Amino acid sequence: MKIKILTICLLGLSFSGCEKPETHEGAGADWAHYLGGATSNQYSNLNQINKENVKKLKVAWTYDTGDSGHYQVNNLIIDGKLYTTSPLSRVTALDGATGEHIWTFDPSDVHGQLAELIPRGVMYWKDGNHGRILTMKGSYLYTIDATTGQLITSFGKGGWIHLGEELDVEGKPNAYLNTPGHIYKDMFIIGSNVGEDVPGAIRAFDLKTGKRKWIFHSLPRPGEPGSETWPENYLEKAGGASDWSGLAIDIPREIVYVSTETAGPDFYGADRYGENLFANSVVALDANTGERLWHQQLVHHDMWDLDLPTPPTLLTVQHEGKKIDVVAQGTKMGLLFVFDRVTGEPLWPIEERPAPESKIDEVKTWPTQPFPTKPPALTRQKYTENDYSNISPQAELISKDVFNKLGNYGSYPPPSLEQTIIFPGYDGGMEWGGSAADPNGILYVNVNEVPWFYQLIPTKNPDGSPLSYGESFYRISCAACHGTDRKGSPSDGFPDLTNISERLDKDMLKRLITNGVGRMPAFNHLPEDRQDAIISFLLGMETIDTPQQFDFTIPVPKHGEEEEPSEKEERPVLSYFCSSCDLMPYTFRGFQRFNDNEGYPAIKPPWGTLNAVDLNTGTIKWKVPLGEYEELTERGIPITGTENYGGPVVTAGGLIFIGASSDEKFRVFDKETGEILWEHDLPFDGHSTPSTYAVDGKQYVVISAGGSKMKPIQGGMLVAFSLDE
Repeated sequence: MKIKILTICLLGLSFSGCEKPETHEGAGADWAHYLGGATSNQYSNLNQINKENVKKLKVAWTYDTGDSGHYQVNNLIIDGKLYTTSPLSRVTALDGATGEHIWTFDPSDVHGQLAELIPRGVMYWKDGNHGRILTMKGSYLYTIDATTGQLITSFGKGGWIHLGEELDVEGKPNAYLNTPGHIYKDMFIIGSNVGEDVPGAIRAFDLKTGKRKWIFHSLPRPGEPGSETWPENYLEKAGGASDWSGLAIDIPREIVYVSTETAGPDFYGADRYGENLFANSVVALDANTGERLWHQQLVHHDMWDLDLPTPPTLLTVQHEGKKIDVVAQGTKMGLLFVFDRVTGEPLWPIEERPAPESKIDEVKTWPTQPFPTKPPALTRQKYTENDYSNISPQAELISKDVFNKLGNYGSYPPPSLEQTIIFPGYDGGMEWGGSAADPNGILYVNVNEVPWFYQLIPTKNPDGSPLSYGESFYRISCAACHGTDRKGSPSDGFPDLTNISERLDKDMLKRLITNGVGRMPAFNHLPEDRQDAIISFLLGMETIDTPQQFDFTIPVPKHGEEEEPSEKEERPVLSYFCSSCDLMPYTFRGFQRFNDNEGYPAIKPPWGTLNAVDLNTGTIKWKVPLGEYEELTERGIPITGTENYGGPVVTAGGLIFIGASSDEKFRVFDKETGEILWEHDLPFDGHSTPSTYAVDGKQYVVISAGGSKMKPIQGGMLVAFSLDE
């Protein structure tokens, strides 16, 4: 029936299913869903805190989780109780009015040491009078009683399911979920983080039993729609294309919208040449069955890690004299695409523009990339002579010198063995914090404007001889984050490994590789000899030459078996990135920012902004810097903005609440003008999206403050604010 209704709507004919009551979903007293609601619109109907009294905001309470790390959680508040998950994934319930501790659940008490992946929230479902919390750690998803914090043992295998199961692949690969999904009817719908040799998928599970109800293969299987955009035997050469950044649901229309990531391997695409559907796409699915309704791909044949980094945002706009329900999708390139929610048609034309051709013969780029004609890009689209840093003579000289040597091609630099600037870069543009949508069609979104470097490197020595066993697999599995020089990027959570032998011994390294830590996933799927070779290389103990042949199989549980299977089967598991990476002639050099001599971005400010985009007209209403380096302000430099991670919340009180910036500040902006109305110091950077709620008629706003991508200081504090009575 749904397909018939959609067909009638596409034809422009009248039918009761084409239109729904004009509503703008917003959170009320409860903030019961990740990013405020199923629409992921980060909007609250509360207005007790407003423009007239916001200067009276004060700290109501604080709570220390006791953990330290990247604390990026958008907290849930239901019936006066706040639910958070700490930097180490311990779930805690608090009194929302006082911050008083109620209970804590630690997944490690169930499964011991598990891989850490930065958690961004939990899911909540109420079955009659009983509330359930769904939380994740490692490859496990747990269901616990919202009143007691105890496992609900009737769910899954005693209270939990393994997210690597029910992926329609052999075995039980690692699959993670740091961004929560959404609840729909008696299901929870999720994407997942998978290794780039594992085909991605969107799945719905039964909330009571944990059994899978449907699956959409975001990396299609042979014969499925989209498979024609991949080369022969593509499943042997690629994976990924999952949804890690989140999703949104139009509950009345029963449509779920997902935003997908790059296909694996991220930076080498020669073995997967094609458009690569449904990677880098907005996909609309039937929420009851997972059937695809429409899609729009926003990056073709991605080889630059340009995942769609934010959940889709649902809102209503006035377009050409009509009210239209739309879905808005931001990108790392600072572009904003807007589509009709039912038909998938863009509100404004999308142009396919020529893209630079590869400088490596065997690595082909797709000839064009899509660009929206409206709204304007929220970031500069290319580093030019006008973008040299102006914060000091030295910074300007560095900018000019590097630019003249390397040049810039925007976000799509051609694959090359020579280093170039990529701008906008790997961390946006937009990032995972999401966008806030006002009922009047205005979208509020924060962006980064920071340049990075891009370069591919050979996986052999310059003379063509093979690298040592350990170094070759270090480059394949580790160099993308820690660099071929092993210096990493400590400010991004990628430690310097050059002197790791002074800090860790072989056994400690083995535990880290097996279990993961911080931003690093578990690499327990790598063969034992490969792990040992990488460790020996890092410790300077490697003595073996590269073998001509390797045993590329490890035992894995058969599909559907328990944790301790009695029988095992063999399957190829080559590297974290893809099943053919051992044959790759080139790999990514690693994530490197383009900074000046003082460590600031080597580009003219602003480096981070908050934007109001009028989606009724496709214009930018206002743009202001977000964040401040006080030491630069004291030197007479106008406010530069900072890199920012986490998103805004907009309210009926006319306010925008946002942390996100890298200066340990929490701010309130006037949604009409972009003027800062109030700000307060935080104990750590608030790299998270805040929540606002009410208890006993009193409005609060709370933010998670913890680890920073920009500095080594880490923590795990909740800070709640309310009006000073």
